[in-house]
Amino acid sequence: MPLSDEDVREILRIIDQSELDELRIETEGFSLHVVRRGAEAPEAPSDGVVTIDSPMLGTFYRAESPGAAPFVEPGNAVEADTIVCIIEVMKMMNSIPAGVSGTIVEVCSENAQLVEYGQPLFRVQPA
Repeated sequence: MPLSDEDVREILRIIDQSELDELRIETEGFSLHVVRRGAEAPEAPSDGVVTIDSPMLGTFYRAESPGAAPFVEPGNAVEADTIVCIIEVMKMMNSIPAGVSGTIVEVCSENAQLVEYGQPLFRVQPA
């Protein structure tokens, strides 16, 4: 039996209220992999720039709606809780926080395109 949109919403609500960091559900014709971004900041490579990686598979949106200004642009300062994009999964919009304080130096993904779990979305110079 396939999962409905309501089933997925309920699963995400339960995850949000739990202490789970990761959950994978697979049924015939459906796969859901949810990873909660913890309090840890992304690790900095040798050049000091960190990436904000996609915490899930879905469609990447830079703005809240078509025609709206992007959440962030290169040169913008962000805090750990600053929303930098939305990832749509099963018609549910998931706001993605920066997870790090600093300055956006690069947008790594194309608007309205599918992104994979762990794919770089932005590069940030930490504050």
